[in-house]
Amino acid sequence: MRKIGFDFNNMMDYNAGRHGITAGELRAYAPKAGQAFRHIASVLKDSKKRVALSLEWANLPFQDKVSIAAIQKLGEEIAEKYENVVSLGIGGSYLGIKAAQDALQPPYYNDFPALRKGSPRIFFEGNNLDPETLSSLFANLNPKKTFIVVISKSGETTETKAALELAEAWLRKGVGPKFARQIVAVTGPSSGALREKVSAASAKDSLAYRSLPLLEGVGGRFSELNMGLLHLAITGVKIKEVLKGAGAMAKICGQAGLLKNPALLYAVLSVLEFKKKGKPVSIIMPFSEQLKSTADWYIQLLAESTGKKYARKVVLGEGLERWVEDRSRVLNTGRTPVAARGTNDLHSIQQNNIEGRNDKVVTFIRVEKVRRDLKLPESGDFLSGRKLSELLKTAQEGTAWALIREERPNCAISLPELNAYYWGALLFFFEMATAYEGELLGINAFNQPGVESYKNYMFHKLKKPGISKAVAEEIERNPVRKSRRYML
Repeated sequence: MRKIGFDFNNMMDYNAGRHGITAGELRAYAPKAGQAFRHIASVLKDSKKRVALSLEWANLPFQDKVSIAAIQKLGEEIAEKYENVVSLGIGGSYLGIKAAQDALQPPYYNDFPALRKGSPRIFFEGNNLDPETLSSLFANLNPKKTFIVVISKSGETTETKAALELAEAWLRKGVGPKFARQIVAVTGPSSGALREKVSAASAKDSLAYRSLPLLEGVGGRFSELNMGLLHLAITGVKIKEVLKGAGAMAKICGQAGLLKNPALLYAVLSVLEFKKKGKPVSIIMPFSEQLKSTADWYIQLLAESTGKKYARKVVLGEGLERWVEDRSRVLNTGRTPVAARGTNDLHSIQQNNIEGRNDKVVTFIRVEKVRRDLKLPESGDFLSGRKLSELLKTAQEGTAWALIREERPNCAISLPELNAYYWGALLFFFEMATAYEGELLGINAFNQPGVESYKNYMFHKLKKPGISKAVAEEIERNPVRKSRRYML
């Protein structure tokens, strides 16, 4: 199969001028890049290190074929029996599967039965506390024809926990005492509130609350190739094709040498633009409507992985290493990602990209061969007889050219076509690039301590048991100050 193309020419100085990276700067940074590559490689080759440091996601393309076949079968069974599936999850447990559905299924998948080819409609919930959306679903779906998939490692995340409890009540009322046969939980393999619920239910009824494991050492934003597999199967995607593409990219991104490894080169160029050229904003702009949700998924991946306050300290001992926060080194680092899409956002954010502050790097994603194309009728004007795919490609080329005219760095990723193989490869590329970027920044790219702050506030205000005294005191002693003067 053809490879995904990566073109970084527009990040170099001969195109982007003083805002681009010189060959000398790249050579000077090569030793640090090599060190980052070797450290990540040393972790990835050791299964205990991968799990302990939350890099087990890198092994997901090579999962056991028997397990994958079982998930494929379960998904197909659900699809055959039910008209609707409600997927409950937040963060990576929502963004990853939404990205997969939008990329690998036709637009308007839920709206037209012919496009679904016998697969059920998919609705995404548990990712927001706004009551309007879930209320609409319960009012309009038939519970007897609806299956629930809940994805949560602990079962304690407020948004998903609340949605599940409401869904259970809705199913119980509409289906009866065996409602739990219409629920699958993708959760921690051995502990957590949701795992306890699964164990208790399945002890009474083997078909109630069936489950799949969220593997140890796989963080939510890196987990699509774990928690998202059942969703792929339900919608008719062959899981093995997604994993095959990811596996092929894993081999490419495991190569030593800056000019052989696209994920490492992307990370190095991005960090150099960030640190040396004053480019803290990363705009990801697919020229494909179906990849907009993939861009949204990448927003979480980059922001949550690299937006860190403290430097990382590597602690060695007993044959393993631990990564801890170095409280003596405050970095407040990480690029700010922004999702856009061509050509729609060429009429909005592009004005700022071209003439606003030169503090951005734009990454384009384009698809060379579309699934379905349209040709304009012969009319005698400059659009006469042209295909929409030609116009789309020309628009992307024009956008890159316009940026370069203003010395605005950008790069392009080209997928030969948008299918399960290439989409799996694209996801793995971004995951590896993010791992390398975290290493180059000297931070732990696989935790998310900043996310806990709002949760602690909610848990304290809602009087959840088990909140530490220190957390409670911090919240009570630091209220947000308000002056009526500024409340209009």
